Amino acid sequence: MDQEILLQRYRRDRRKLLEFLLSSGLIKEVRSPSGSTPLSDADFDKLSADFILHCIKSGGIVDVSEASKMYYAESAHPIMIHSRFGDSYFLTSNPDVAGSPPRRVPPSTIVSSSNHASSSSSKLDSFKMKSVETYGDDYGLKHKAEAAALRAPLWDSGIPSLGLPSLKTGLSDDDLRESAYELLLASVFSSGVEMFPVEDRKKEKNSKFLSRLKSKREKPHSHPQLSERHAELIDTIRAQMQISEAMNACICRNMVQLAARRTCGQIDLTQISLELLIGIFRSDFPNEKSYIQWKSRQVNILEELLYFSAKLPEMERLLIQSCLAKIRDTKEWDVALSPAQRVEVISSIRQVASKVFFQQGKFGLQSETYYWHAAYHLNIRLYEKLLNGVFDILDEGQLIEETDAMLSLIKLTWSSLGVTHKLHNALYGWALVQQFVHTDEGTLLEHAVLQFQRVVSAEEDDYNEGLYMKSITCLRERNGSQTKLNLVQSIFLSIGTWCDNKLQDYHLLFGEKPVHFRKVMALASAIGMLTTDDCSEIKLTVNTSGQKIKYYVERSIEAAIGRVANTILESKEKMHPLALLANQLRLVAEREFNIFFPVFRQWSPESIMISVQKLHQFYGERLIPFLKGASSLSEDVRSVLSAAYTLDHELGRLYTSALEEQKVKHSLRPYLDHYQIEKVSGPIILDWVIGQHAHILEWTRRALELEDWEPLSFHQRQATSIVEVFRILEETVDQLFGMNLPLDITHLQALLSIVFHTLDGYLQRVLNQLVEKNHLYPSAPPLTRYTETAIPLIKKRLNEYKVIDDDVLNRLKELTIPKLCIRLNTLQYIQKQVGQLEDGIRKSWAVVRPSFDQIQAEKEPVEILESDSLTHHEAVDELFGTTFSIIRDSAKVIGQKICDLIGTRVVFWDLRDAFLFHLYRGNVESTRLENFLPDFDTVLDNVCGLIDDTVRDLVVLSIYMASLEGFVWVLLDGGPCRAFSDSDIILMEEDLLTLKEFFIADGEGLQRSLVEQEAKFAERILHIFSLQTETVIQMLMSASELISMGLDSNKQGHTNMGDAHTLMRVLCHKKDREASKFLKVQYQLPMSSDYDDSPLGDSTSRSPLMSDVLKRSTSIRWNKKGQSSFKSVKKKIQGATNEIRNVAR
Repeated sequence: MDQEILLQRYRRDRRKLLEFLLSSGLIKEVRSPSGSTPLSDADFDKLSADFILHCIKSGGIVDVSEASKMYYAESAHPIMIHSRFGDSYFLTSNPDVAGSPPRRVPPSTIVSSSNHASSSSSKLDSFKMKSVETYGDDYGLKHKAEAAALRAPLWDSGIPSLGLPSLKTGLSDDDLRESAYELLLASVFSSGVEMFPVEDRKKEKNSKFLSRLKSKREKPHSHPQLSERHAELIDTIRAQMQISEAMNACICRNMVQLAARRTCGQIDLTQISLELLIGIFRSDFPNEKSYIQWKSRQVNILEELLYFSAKLPEMERLLIQSCLAKIRDTKEWDVALSPAQRVEVISSIRQVASKVFFQQGKFGLQSETYYWHAAYHLNIRLYEKLLNGVFDILDEGQLIEETDAMLSLIKLTWSSLGVTHKLHNALYGWALVQQFVHTDEGTLLEHAVLQFQRVVSAEEDDYNEGLYMKSITCLRERNGSQTKLNLVQSIFLSIGTWCDNKLQDYHLLFGEKPVHFRKVMALASAIGMLTTDDCSEIKLTVNTSGQKIKYYVERSIEAAIGRVANTILESKEKMHPLALLANQLRLVAEREFNIFFPVFRQWSPESIMISVQKLHQFYGERLIPFLKGASSLSEDVRSVLSAAYTLDHELGRLYTSALEEQKVKHSLRPYLDHYQIEKVSGPIILDWVIGQHAHILEWTRRALELEDWEPLSFHQRQATSIVEVFRILEETVDQLFGMNLPLDITHLQALLSIVFHTLDGYLQRVLNQLVEKNHLYPSAPPLTRYTETAIPLIKKRLNEYKVIDDDVLNRLKELTIPKLCIRLNTLQYIQKQVGQLEDGIRKSWAVVRPSFDQIQAEKEPVEILESDSLTHHEAVDELFGTTFSIIRDSAKVIGQKICDLIGTRVVFWDLRDAFLFHLYRGNVESTRLENFLPDFDTVLDNVCGLIDDTVRDLVVLSIYMASLEGFVWVLLDGGPCRAFSDSDIILMEEDLLTLKEFFIADGEGLQRSLVEQEAKFAERILHIFSLQTETVIQMLMSASELISMGLDSNKQGHTNMGDAHTLMRVLCHKKDREASKFLKVQYQLPMSSDYDDSPLGDSTSRSPLMSDVLKRSTSIRWNKKGQSSFKSVKKKIQGATNEIRNVAR
């Protein structure tokens, strides 16, 4: 903002403050060297406001002489702010020109006779030539910040003034505003707008003010008044231009009289001032000072127009000077001169003014007066004040609602001030831009752009008007020389200079309000952008090329980089400076692309490439030395590489987008030299992953050693250790992909290797903790034949025992049903989490891979990369598939083994004595299966309360299959105490049906089809028991033929209803004499009564005959080991069969 305007505003504010203090009643007494005097008579511009405030606080007695002394004392020093720190003050110079204060210790003083300026210049040049290798710990940021500060434009200096000729009489800003309002009223009353007569006495009868307006004769009279519509508008304008109602009434009264007397011609300022001087008196003002100021303004207007602007003969100049001196002298004008003499003085001035007014205009334009050219410097300033009235005084960023109506009234002053349509549009746009600078209200710029577009698009002036426009000259100074421009050119140059300064650092000035940026660019494009030709002449070019935009981009990016450098130097964050720098530069690039580039695009589509290249080059020069020293993945290396890679990726994306928008072919695209971070980070990341591998395996081992196989919680029934393992794996995955660094398939392989070996090692340890379920089966009793009676003898008891290994027994103690259930839940949890882990790694890899593909795409055409991309995706899919499929399969196999172990343990270990050794012992009727079902029910309730719902049916099925296996074991390996008659078979069939229904549980348990399928073998065994003995013997003979022919079906590892093993055991447990006799004759089996097979404490013992006759497998189905142990009985079966056939012949 112009310094003169600021000064006037400051003075006006001081006067308002002092007037308020005067009217508040806080001042009790005013003293002066001549005694007490009213404060209103003092010159407010020469009094210290701070001193008067101090006097009010001290008792309300003001010494005018002391207040004046304090004013002059204060003006000799910078203005201070009374802050509690005492370190705030205003500078008389511009601190931006001086730059930032030094931050280093000053060097010792050396007296030198050399030229200081040249020395400083050489030092600065040498400092600028510092290379990248010589950067210190600040990476050259300090140099960049200082250099940017030196090059920073003076963007806060406001709009340059127009350079109009100065006013010789020193008319103030308030003087011009009040004179402009008087001219407006005179123009309105002289224009013939709608009027009607109103009697003074009928208007505000009780108004004291109107009593002053009446003539001395106190006779009522009528005079024209504005219509109500125009009166309201004039009242609004009065308030806008800060004119009091009393003064407005005086002006209206006199302007009406002037309009009534005017018979021809136009209204000019001299007529207005002369009319007011003769029609307004001292009594019309509240105090003497106001009157003196008003009269001085009128005299200055007359002096500016008639003495300094008009070309008068010397005699008339002296006359004007003499008359004005009389008016200016208060004692002479108001005291010494009589009314008639005052009229005579005014008449003398009016005669000269009329002579000047009726002089022919210089350019022959319609309504042109002499003052159009002679006093244009005053006319333009007055018109500016009128235009400023459209801005709401309560909200200076808004136009009043009556703007259009007010502008139509202002248009009435054009003939008096020499304003044309083109001048009006230019000056109105000028006022709008100035108000925007003051208020920062963007809508004002929109209106200004519209006005300047009208100026540019207006038809070319005719010859005379063109000459007139050229005659309104402004003097502009640049580089020590002065240039004359016409007013419109000067307005455009001032606004163009302001836009140019703003756009040289648009990142700073429009970063928070980007909407203003588009409007300033529209303004600059409307008036033309500031350029310099080969002769260093400044001019505005409307149809400018993109060169100016490129210049703005370069300057603003340089300034933004300098501020970023300064911010990092002052930052207290612990992050590495290069990481902070990359993050800040990325924000600059994003703002450039998202906010500013969409506006620049229409003039310079390649502007984004310039900003990208400058940012990329600046950071690259500081990054390269750091990359050379990076050898391990420390915190600093990780933060810098990640931030640098993100910046490189973002700049590359913006660069590619700009090229694609310009539709540049790939072969012709300029190459953006990336930082090659992957070459540095690749080996470092791989070393880190390998180091994590051993660390995670050790943590997994420790977690399993501490595992007690208790559920994590009521709702989370897996083990604590597996949760910890997956937490470690997920943290590793997050850390790897969270580095935000380029990764290739080698890093993915290393990561998946960690996942595989960790989970596979966990599964193998779980597997090694299990035992084979054959350790849980009881020893098979000896084969005997049934006998009804026996001579009481000492019964034989088994005396050979199979001792289970201590390690197996210790593991069996740990492998309780609850702990087995938790292991099974854990395996199920692995199945679920492995899928989530795989999905997470795939998604993270999909995010990382496109950035790597983008960098490659900038180097190679897309069609060349398609085949490699397909191969890469196939390799990745195979890598994922192999890794996680093996883990899933292993978990499934181990889970099935645990399921089998749970069922086998329940039946053959936990319920061995309660169920297996008591079912059908002695007789069937007293030991029915239903007696043992409560034990099964209790076990199932406990298991279902521990097991996860997803594997509940598998565990229940395992227990069901084990119970069927135990049922068949009782039928075939029940021992000497079990023999079954035909009636017993019916009861056992009922028991089998009861067992099936128990596990079906009325549709809430296992599926009926599954239950029936698993029970088929037991049903077939019962069916064999129901056959006649002769039939069974015949079936045994047929089975023996297969053995003799080497076609024993048991060699294939299967047991069927007709094999010799099953048939012989059926005969051993059949309560039938014929069967007993057959077994005695053919196999010499002992009687069942010879043995006491009651269970002992250790149920792992076995009969010595068992190893000679047969050896059972771990299940009812025979395996190859069982076949080999049965070789000794095959020969006996074959011999018995041949003997029976011979007898039959």
